[in-house]
Amino acid sequence: MPKPSTSSEMRPASEWVVRFLHGIPRGGQVLDVACGSGRHLRLGLAHGYKVVGIDRDLAGVADLKGQPGVELIEADLEIGNPFPLRGRTFAGVIVANYLWRPILPDIVTCVAPDGVLIYETFALGQERMGRPANPEFLLNPGELVDAVRDRLVPIAYEHTTLSEPRRIVQRIAAVGHGHPWLKEPPRQPT
Repeated sequence: MPKPSTSSEMRPASEWVVRFLHGIPRGGQVLDVACGSGRHLRLGLAHGYKVVGIDRDLAGVADLKGQPGVELIEADLEIGNPFPLRGRTFAGVIVANYLWRPILPDIVTCVAPDGVLIYETFALGQERMGRPANPEFLLNPGELVDAVRDRLVPIAYEHTTLSEPRRIVQRIAAVGHGHPWLKEPPRQPT
């Protein structure tokens, strides 16, 4: 298992991601969109998944390069090129603190029929608390539910205020139509 980066940017994994990670089918491949310092790549690796990280700058995950089970893709997702992972599906897709609406449909399409999308990012209201303040990077109420509606089934959704740091987020866990949680939903954390 790779050791976590010693970068001062390394934050703990999102509680939302941790809560739903176990729904990703064992042995599957997990995509981390805008992977940054790799906190969720490292979490996936620690749980035995193969991981794919994509970001315009891979400096935060340079220590993972060449590790077994790790694929790193350097790509700027915001310059208008086709989404570089079109045609591929993943057992899990994780997006945290990132929103670029033009690729949102591509992200949803990357979720395998028995896979899980775990998404958490800033929402309207965040502009009163700090950055990001630009509405282009803030989700509208219900936007994630609308984004997955035609392809995935929401299992959990929140539009809420979190603390430490204080922020307003929208988050969703949604599964493909072949996922076992449609027959037996996950239990609430204790």
